[in-house]
Amino acid sequence: MDRLGVGFVGAGFVTNTFHIPGWTGVRHADINGICDLDEERAKRSAKKAKDLRVGDPETYTNVQDMVKEDDIDAVWIAVPNYARLPVLGDIMEEVKQGKNDLIGLACEKPLARTVGEAQDMIDLIDDSDLLHGYLENQRFAPSILKGKEILWRRGAKNTGRPYFVHCAEEHSGPHEPWFWDGEKQGGGVLNDMGCHSLEASRFLLTGPEEGKKDLKPRTVTGEMAALKWIRAGYVEQLEEVNFKDSPSEDFGKGSVVYELPSGELGVADITVSWSFMGPGLRLRFELHGPEYSMEISSLNSELKLFFSREVKGKAGEDLVEKQEAEQGQMPVVPEESILYGYRNEDRHMVESFSNEKMPEENWNDGLFIVKLLMANYMAAEKGKRLEFPPRGLDEYVPKVAQGTWDPQDITKGHEE
Repeated sequence: MDRLGVGFVGAGFVTNTFHIPGWTGVRHADINGICDLDEERAKRSAKKAKDLRVGDPETYTNVQDMVKEDDIDAVWIAVPNYARLPVLGDIMEEVKQGKNDLIGLACEKPLARTVGEAQDMIDLIDDSDLLHGYLENQRFAPSILKGKEILWRRGAKNTGRPYFVHCAEEHSGPHEPWFWDGEKQGGGVLNDMGCHSLEASRFLLTGPEEGKKDLKPRTVTGEMAALKWIRAGYVEQLEEVNFKDSPSEDFGKGSVVYELPSGELGVADITVSWSFMGPGLRLRFELHGPEYSMEISSLNSELKLFFSREVKGKAGEDLVEKQEAEQGQMPVVPEESILYGYRNEDRHMVESFSNEKMPEENWNDGLFIVKLLMANYMAAEKGKRLEFPPRGLDEYVPKVAQGTWDPQDITKGHEE
């Protein structure tokens, strides 16, 4: 295939801020369609794509209309978590009726809100010949790829494989109201950002010649708390989603103990937060092995600006995602779509679909990460380390997603 025609369903933050700008580094593919229930949003995204010369997309409010078009070969699903399974159902209905010639579908993280939903997603697409890609951008971040390549080649090859990784993603809270709604989103910050950290940590612990299944999760832990956004002065800002009565966690921790292919143990530790206060979004990665280590921080930018208190301007996000200040010394991330991995991610999906190959990150990985996430939630609720997979995982729904979670649970001990 000379050029892949791609349609986006969902014209929100991730599409406009990362995918469309990152597409300037994607070859042999055009954005030919933008679908969103809000027609004006779709038009704004289409204009952005045209201005950046990454396509001249038509706009749609119905995904079934978009996938019928001859110039749509693949679809990027970037709708809110609660809409992903219904959108997939609409697409697969057209596929079954033979009304399109789609090659593949790519879906944003997390794949679904529960293990059951994730399995439904896979069952639907496995009933066809479609390829599928899981859009986990951090696994494609340039610093992650380069750091892993060098450490495994120079370090692990000589002194032994890595045994500990810590991944963290922290900012002051998401953009859209549905993120704060436990039922719509599927949880709180653990679900929203833990998926990034869990897959990045697994990728870093996996050797370049090893398969993902060579790492076997043995036990999991979890912890969650409502620290900032439940406080007076903040909770009132979330009245639209009734956060006071149905809160979600804004801080979370988790760990996975893996049995490594060597028979040794490795630990993946994650920290995620919507209560972080700093210049803006911060991604941190640490990897440790015998006689070597690696450290990455997205805020250690090569570009920093300083503005005195005399410089006043309107609030924005022109320096870094989730920007919190316009004065003082601030880091600037010049190309967020590159730094965070979106460009490499989209390039990989395009190349895979164009060559009719299953992407390295696919929905089976998405299902695995949802299983780990749900196990983290279950461990947090039970207050103890759990063997993986824990009993009842396939049917489990976190209390946060049911609207029954009590933030005071973290203060209660658990007797043996």
